[in-house]
Amino acid sequence: MTPYALAALHARCFRQPPPWNAASFGAQLDSPHTFLIADPQGRAFLLGRAVAGEAEILTLATAPEARRLGLARDLIARFETIARVRGAADAFLEVAENNAPARALYAACGYAQNGRRPGYYVAESGQKVAAMSLCKSLA
Repeated sequence: MTPYALAALHARCFRQPPPWNAASFGAQLDSPHTFLIADPQGRAFLLGRAVAGEAEILTLATAPEARRLGLARDLIARFETIARVRGAADAFLEVAENNAPARALYAACGYAQNGRRPGYYVAESGQKVAAMSLCKSLA
C-alpha cells in the first residue's frame, strides 16, 4: 500500500485521533525500524515499530465494511511475530479510552492496561479524551 492509500483508508477509519496524511505515513515508512503489515486486498493495515527490545503498534486501521472479519486480529498476530524476530520482548500501544471496540480487540489479544494519559487526544467536539497505554509480553 502506498502512503496515499494508507492515508485514504486511515481517513475512513478515524476522526479522533485525527487521521494521518500521506506525508506522515511516508515519513514513518522511511524509518528502518518501522514496518507495514497489510491485508492483501487493502482492507486493513497495521503500522508497527520495533527498536531497542520493544515494539509498538503505531496505528491499526480496518475499513468499516471489513470489520469483524478477523483482519485486525490477524494483523496483530503478524505484528507480534515480526516484532519477536526483530528482538522485541514487549509490545505496547495507546488507544483512546472511548474506543470500546479497539480496547476489546486488544484485550482479546492479551494486551493489558499499564497506564493512562489524561487528555491525550482531542475529539472533533474539542473534548479531551484519555489514552490508555496497553502492553503485552512477547516472551
